[in-house]
Amino acid sequence: MSRTYKRLFYGTAMDVAKLCGVLDTVGIVPVVKDQAESARLAGFGTLYTDQEVWVHPDEFEKAREVVLELGL
Repeated sequence: MSRTYKRLFYGTAMDVAKLCGVLDTVGIVPVVKDQAESARLAGFGTLYTDQEVWVHPDEFEKAREVVLELGL
C-alpha cells in the first residue's frame, strides 16, 4: 500500500463492510485491501481472511472517531 495512506482498521469482512458503509456516509472514501481476494484472482489459495481499511492521512482522525464510535 502506498505511503500516502494510513491503515485505519484490520478485521473481518463483516466489520470492514460495516465500517466502510459508515465512512461513506460521512464523506470518507476508504481503500480496502483484501489479500485473500488478490490471491484468488492471481490463481493462488490462502487461509488469510481478514481485510485492511486504509484512508488518506487528512481523513484519518475523523475516520478513527468512526471506528471508536462503532466499538471496533
